Amino acid sequence: MTGFTDTQQLITAWLDMLWAERGVSEHTRSAYGRDLRAFAAFCEGAGKDLGQIAREDILTYLGTRHAAGQSARSSARALAALRSFYRHCLRQRLIEHDPVALVDNPKIPKPLPKSLSERDVEALLEAPDIETPIGLRDRAMFELLYACGLRVSELVELSMSQLNLRQGVVRVYGKGSKERLVPMGQAAERWLERYLRSARPQLLAMGESDACFPGRSGNAMTRQTFWYRIKHWAKVAGIEKPLSPHTLRHAFATHLLNHGADLRVVQLLLGHSDLSTTQIYTAVARARLQSLHGEHHPRG
Repeated sequence: MTGFTDTQQLITAWLDMLWAERGVSEHTRSAYGRDLRAFAAFCEGAGKDLGQIAREDILTYLGTRHAAGQSARSSARALAALRSFYRHCLRQRLIEHDPVALVDNPKIPKPLPKSLSERDVEALLEAPDIETPIGLRDRAMFELLYACGLRVSELVELSMSQLNLRQGVVRVYGKGSKERLVPMGQAAERWLERYLRSARPQLLAMGESDACFPGRSGNAMTRQTFWYRIKHWAKVAGIEKPLSPHTLRHAFATHLLNHGADLRVVQLLLGHSDLSTTQIYTAVARARLQSLHGEHHPRG
């Protein structure tokens, strides 16, 4: 591979092409420019320019990034910049072989699901104003969601025929219409009975609906509406941690494992078809235990 006569001019031309022909955002364009110039500086330190490197040089560069504590996500972006640059050079016939072609992308670990502490969950559960029909409905929804680990879509689409208060279970239809029976627990059962006895009839007024948790119109609540309700009551409870629509589902799984539940039991309750999907919660529980150890142990 022969060297480039003007590396900086070539980088500028490539960045201009990203903007003019591919519509790359200025943010991405700027990040790619930094990544490529950093690699050019690395090459210069090895006595080479961008036109003289091989696959092994790129692997060495990625290794130095890892040793310096750079994240896999950051290295993946840097490699994406190199991949785009050398493909451009290949199309322009500035090089004969693409040195990035046989370099695998760094494995990016899946982010751990966001969860809440048991204290935060208690604060969220107690936030709704249960003296109003809407507040009592929201309290019953939160209790059921946390007690059963339901997906938000499973909760808002719940019909009266899926409840069995006598046996204390909910019949849930999950992804792929897979059916599972989930115990609701005494606390959720009590709140659900109170809601069904007093608040639900007021929400339905003169209408009829099989929806367990109707909105103001009497129809089943949408996921977006329920997400708004969670954010509203989290603000009332003073919870400043980032939330997602599945926050209580994640808390359900994490807290079960924290208290010694078997992973396969949690898998069945969540409706996961693959145990590996459930195993991510063991990492959340382990991270929580490590945090508690570091905070409270005299040698943590």
